[in-house]
Amino acid sequence: MGELYRDAVRLIASGVILVHNHPSGDPTPSPDDLHLTAEALAAGRLLDIELLDHLVIGHDALVSLRERGVAFGRTPGPL
Repeated sequence: MGELYRDAVRLIASGVILVHNHPSGDPTPSPDDLHLTAEALAAGRLLDIELLDHLVIGHDALVSLRERGVAFGRTPGPL
């Protein structure tokens, strides 16, 4: 989990967005994606860095886990 937040800590970021692709082209989140999101949320809370979203990208589409209803805790403010 440390690798996910290393640059955010260095840059004193207040939030991050995780993004990865599914080589199959199907952006449907896998159970592993949901598990990674839960672990990233917990790590971010310890570091006081908000996980704003986790995006999964496929060939012609993307899925936002926040939009899918995954509980991210705090609501991000305006950008």
